[in-house]
Amino acid sequence: MKLGQWIGLIALVISLYILWQLREVLLLIFAAVVLATTLNRLARTFQRLGMKHGIAVLLSVTIFFAGVIGFFWLIVPPFAQQFQELTYRVPQGFKLINSWIDEQRTHIPPQLVEFIPDINGLIAEAQPLFNRVLGNSFAFVSGSLVIVLNILLVLVLTGMFLANPNAYRQVFVRLFPSFYRRRVDGILNQCEISLERWVTGAFLAVLVVGLMSLVGLSILGVKAALALGILAGFMNLIPNLGPTMSVVPAMAIALLDSPWKPIFVLILYFFIQQAESNFITPVVMAHQVSLLPAVTLISQLFFVTFFGFLGLFLALPLTVVAKIWLQEVLVKDVLDEWKHNHHLDSELVMVSESADHTEIQETEATTND
Repeated sequence: MKLGQWIGLIALVISLYILWQLREVLLLIFAAVVLATTLNRLARTFQRLGMKHGIAVLLSVTIFFAGVIGFFWLIVPPFAQQFQELTYRVPQGFKLINSWIDEQRTHIPPQLVEFIPDINGLIAEAQPLFNRVLGNSFAFVSGSLVIVLNILLVLVLTGMFLANPNAYRQVFVRLFPSFYRRRVDGILNQCEISLERWVTGAFLAVLVVGLMSLVGLSILGVKAALALGILAGFMNLIPNLGPTMSVVPAMAIALLDSPWKPIFVLILYFFIQQAESNFITPVVMAHQVSLLPAVTLISQLFFVTFFGFLGLFLALPLTVVAKIWLQEVLVKDVLDEWKHNHHLDSELVMVSESADHTEIQETEATTND
């Protein structure tokens, strides 16, 4: 390799290393881009109704914050009330279970008594774990503060992107060589359309899962069914894993009514998760953004491994954007052109070899003469 090629390779490696160190910041910027794209689509809808750009953007942001405030207003008060009652009833439940076990000890053979668990002993063994959790409360608060700051950063960046999206887009386009800028602008248009379709598909999946959870919990008579249904729908933004994570509060609240009701809640959420994993998300996403079900799952495993929880939350939009860039840049602009250029080079080599062969034959004929 020449000196210039070595310098270019070293610069590429250093750039990739810097990008890797800044991956969390880049993910937050990408989250702001996704949110700004969603609100910008809503603003364009209002503009088609005759509103000015500034008023349409302001109305879109207002609707977004109203939705966020309404989400927490519907979720937090019922959960606080139910979990306060839960902390009172769970110790009573342990006492009842312990009394029932003590009563059963008199009806079983003495050889099996030692294998029956002692609830008080289990609570005593779990006490150090509770103390450790309380001791790490400061770390939890610090982590929560980081999350809040990240959310504020995303909201501020979203507002900036919404105020003048074309300016930031032109800055990004100018990072590429002049002959490739029009091509990059076209790729960005495709990314914007695909992200809008993903938002539509995600909203439909959230709506279906939320309604299924609400109806099922209402039939079972679980308290705070509306709040639990909204939470299940929101957690569906994390496909495959979201319904599993949302079953814990539902089972805990169901425990307030009956020790058997959490089992029925678990069965309900199991069927909802199966429907979400095998039918709702794969079908909706395949229709909206043409992602295969296996690609959806593989992308989640990849991004959660390298980028943590935020990567899991943004796995699908990241996959949508990465698919477009790989297809347009790597496949169409590099590999397809490489094949075309290789074919031209082969033809030139064949022509050159044919000309050389003809020249040799002419030289041999002249020598013989």
